[in-house]
Amino acid sequence: MLSLRPQTVLTPADRERGLTLLIREAAYSGGTSALTTGVILTAFALHLGASNLMVGILASAPFLTQLLQLPAIVLIERWRTRKRIAVITSLIGRAMLAVMAALAFFSGTVPLLVFLAAQFVLCGFGAIGTCAWNAWMRDLAPDERMGQVFARRTLWLTAISLLLGLIAALALDWTPAASLARDLVFSGMFAAGCLTGLLSARIVAAMPEPEMPEATGPIQLGALLRQPLRDANFSRLLLFIGSWQFAVNFATPFFTVFIVRQLHFDISFVMLLSVVSQVANLLALRMWGTLSDRFANKSVLAICAPTYILAIVAMVGASQLSDREFVKVWLALLHIMMGASIAGVTLTSTNVALKLSPKGSATAYVAASAMVTALAAGLAPIIGGLLADFFAVRQFELVARWTGPTGIFALPFVLQRWDFYFLIAGAIGLYALHRLSLVEEHGEIDRREMVNQVIGETRRTIRNISSVAGLRAATDLPGALIRDARLRMRLRRAQHRRANIS
Repeated sequence: MLSLRPQTVLTPADRERGLTLLIREAAYSGGTSALTTGVILTAFALHLGASNLMVGILASAPFLTQLLQLPAIVLIERWRTRKRIAVITSLIGRAMLAVMAALAFFSGTVPLLVFLAAQFVLCGFGAIGTCAWNAWMRDLAPDERMGQVFARRTLWLTAISLLLGLIAALALDWTPAASLARDLVFSGMFAAGCLTGLLSARIVAAMPEPEMPEATGPIQLGALLRQPLRDANFSRLLLFIGSWQFAVNFATPFFTVFIVRQLHFDISFVMLLSVVSQVANLLALRMWGTLSDRFANKSVLAICAPTYILAIVAMVGASQLSDREFVKVWLALLHIMMGASIAGVTLTSTNVALKLSPKGSATAYVAASAMVTALAAGLAPIIGGLLADFFAVRQFELVARWTGPTGIFALPFVLQRWDFYFLIAGAIGLYALHRLSLVEEHGEIDRREMVNQVIGETRRTIRNISSVAGLRAATDLPGALIRDARLRMRLRRAQHRRANIS
């Protein structure tokens, strides 16, 4: 029988076993996430008839429920059994997926409200478990291997999401909207997500937990939360996290609504875009993990975060193009950019928060980061949903006009509905990048140097994965040209000296 109690002594073998299980567990939790969150969750809500406001509230659930980490801190510090809390909350929360699976066969306001309530219960228990999980992982994973371990774990999460995303896209493409077959597809996804979630909890129960340090006295929640706020550097990090999360979650929860309702593409196409993004995420993860371990997390963030914000703003271009095939290509390219860049943002923002928190008492620091994320990312989609009707009846138009002897050429630029969201998110994202520049992290390098490191790491990756000799040789082309140029220069100098002698 598995024990949920922490271990007084954790041997190196126990730690390695725990890290192995940590990576293996990602296959099951990744299955749950792939089948019940993101595009599928939004698509399911639209299938049930959700409004824009309902979509916004649904997107806010995973973040607003993070406020439950406040009582979770007290629970963890009092019980001091982080694994027990993580396993029990996982079992209770993921049982809600079975309820959501049954709702696929109903329609109307009541099923939508039950769906929303089940999502909040799922996310609420998940928030409590996450607080325990993060503090547990901070003590289990060594500092020097944290980036590598979590990159491998995220690699598994992304690979599973990629595979199941392809299956989901095909299933949605083969079933007509508002049909019994579509009901069965959504129900099957959430039922399978429930099963993989329960298997994930079983593996988590087998992982070792280091015993927490002895409690120093009664828990004072206010004093506990003031500790990270008094840390000037960590406070600057919190300002970045808050503004970044608001910028990203003001726009991204409505990507599916934008593509389906404004651009009039099918849900299956949105799923394919999600798969494209995950492929880019998968290919970029190992590189970001290597660079975050070799240099500072903030150096990676300084490249990934601006790229992601730029891709959000560039979504406006999809509504300006008339050729639908070109729009598809444009959206695919943007999702590649977002997938690759968010891999680095997710990995390094988590790592830098853990790295700047003291070992052995990271609970308050991790929870403070989660509180800021909860408020910013939770309020952003709700505000977005409330503003949907406001922007729906407004339009901003600029026309570039050229008049010449042969006629008049006009290029209109029209902003409407969700386009405003992308520009607002971009403006807030610029402020977030300013806040990031003020955070100090040991080992940080210049952005230009990091770009060179990214190029170098990409070239090494191409050498390792390519089976085409020409592609590998292409990465050595600049060096070969330099060597050839040097040889030609030496030959000319030698010829010039011989000519002078003669």
